[in-house]
Amino acid sequence: MIPLNYYLALSAILFSIGVVGVLARRNAIIVFMSIELMLNSVNLTLVAFSAYLGNATGQMFVFFVLTVAAAEAAVGLAIIIALFRNKMTVNIDEINIMKW
Repeated sequence: MIPLNYYLALSAILFSIGVVGVLARRNAIIVFMSIELMLNSVNLTLVAFSAYLGNATGQMFVFFVLTVAAAEAAVGLAIIIALFRNKMTVNIDEINIMKW
């Protein structure tokens, strides 16, 4: 059996990669993928603690998080496609529709 520390370390590494992707990249699709990576690292932590503690509460919570992530993916990709159709770019620095 794999110890809990390994799952938590892997989850922390994945979450850190996601944070770096959100802060360092300017491509909207890569930022979106980094947010999904952070959500999945939190899901890994929830499942690891759920298995470690021996109850299914964390695993049931993961299903709700996955549902929200699927809805966020659909809405987020629709927004990215709409921005690309209007501005012809997915670079976050060049998208300034909120400015006057």
